[in-house]
Amino acid sequence: MTQLGLGLAALGRPEYLTVGHSAAVDGRFDPAALEQLCHAALDAAWDSGVRHFDVARSYGLAERFLGSWLIRHPNRRENLVIGSKWGYAYVADFQRGAEVHEVKEHSVARLAEQWPQTLRELGGAPDHYLIHSVTPDSPALTDTALLDDLRAVADSGTRIGISTSGPHQTDVVHAALEIGVFSSVQSTWNPLEPSVGPALERAHEAGWFVVVKEAMANGRLVAEDSALSRVADSAGVGRDALALAIALAQPWADVVLSGAATAAQLEQNVAALTIDHELIVQVDLDLAESPKSYWDKRSRLAWT
Repeated sequence: MTQLGLGLAALGRPEYLTVGHSAAVDGRFDPAALEQLCHAALDAAWDSGVRHFDVARSYGLAERFLGSWLIRHPNRRENLVIGSKWGYAYVADFQRGAEVHEVKEHSVARLAEQWPQTLRELGGAPDHYLIHSVTPDSPALTDTALLDDLRAVADSGTRIGISTSGPHQTDVVHAALEIGVFSSVQSTWNPLEPSVGPALERAHEAGWFVVVKEAMANGRLVAEDSALSRVADSAGVGRDALALAIALAQPWADVVLSGAATAAQLEQNVAALTIDHELIVQVDLDLAESPKSYWDKRSRLAWT
């Protein structure tokens, strides 16, 4: 069965692109307070049976927060699957209203810098280590020196993969499938942007570990009036739970990430595991926007 995971994109840094994030997270510009909030969400996730956690170097202090939580609970690590990502650096430094939040660089030097940082912050190697947001203009799939360095990481026992973003996710997944280095992928998939689905199905059939991110379209599926929201409201279930349940129903998905920013949101998201399949099929899944339109709208979301 597809599992629910927890992504810490909105729990390791004070501002994120999720609609309504600022209203949900109090005290988020204090790293110590945000760490406590993150630990509470991790505790709620563990208590709910969530065993897949996702972080990244660009998620502020997410790796550090997860690492400090693991120190408190040393016996839990062996029961977890942890994924992290490299290639972006977080540069906002917890400053309110920062103009630039992260800087992308897929280079040998960036990998050499960030892999030791990940090991230090997590207290050991993640199970999956992904190139963050590979797009067609990234050199990551053609840089032979970089690919050799990633093979060395894979030889140490960590599964190597890619995450994808943007309107050309399908092209990137297909290209990565031909290289022979990767066996893990994390992509944006939701009823508004399902275009990468067939490529993820192909990756799944090839034995890759497939993770779905942004299953709620950064909150748009919760905030906007749509067939999904009308079905959820009529049935008396959470819109976020229904959106996650639709992603969980995809047979090629191994994990669907919750982007919860609080323990209460995590509890609401976990309800997706109890959504009846008959309710899922009631949703008119013909909600898809063109990839270009979807990603244009996403690029205009405010960091709050």
